[in-house]
Amino acid sequence: MRRLSFVMCLALAGPAAAQEVGRVGVDWIGNDVVIEAIDDPKVQGVTCHIAYFDRSLIDRLKQGNWFEDPSNAAISCRQTGPIVLGDIDRGRNGERVFSESRSLVFKSLRVTRIYDEARHTLIYLSHANELVEGSAKVAISTIPIAAQP
Repeated sequence: MRRLSFVMCLALAGPAAAQEVGRVGVDWIGNDVVIEAIDDPKVQGVTCHIAYFDRSLIDRLKQGNWFEDPSNAAISCRQTGPIVLGDIDRGRNGERVFSESRSLVFKSLRVTRIYDEARHTLIYLSHANELVEGSAKVAISTIPIAAQP
């Protein structure tokens, strides 16, 4: 299922690609917590790490929900080099940095960047996007940046 999600993500041509950097087994049936690194494609010097639950085949058989993974995730973003702001969306709604399918069609995990210009801070929000029902499963990470001359 993980490969299917990845292939679907590539097919949709998401804004940024994630690189798996860690995987921790959490039980005997093969469920894992996956950690991925996402470099912001429009802000040089920023990397976000996102952690999420990846269901095993055994769990899918047991639960009966074949085509869906949980959409909650943790996020932490840090400055990994000199920050160079590219042509980013500076509006209140921000801009999608990353999106990955969490079900066959109707749900995705997203990372959205919002720039708080008054406080010179980049805000990264991980959240679920669901077609039918919204989700309150969110996480946030901020990066203060030096004022641009």
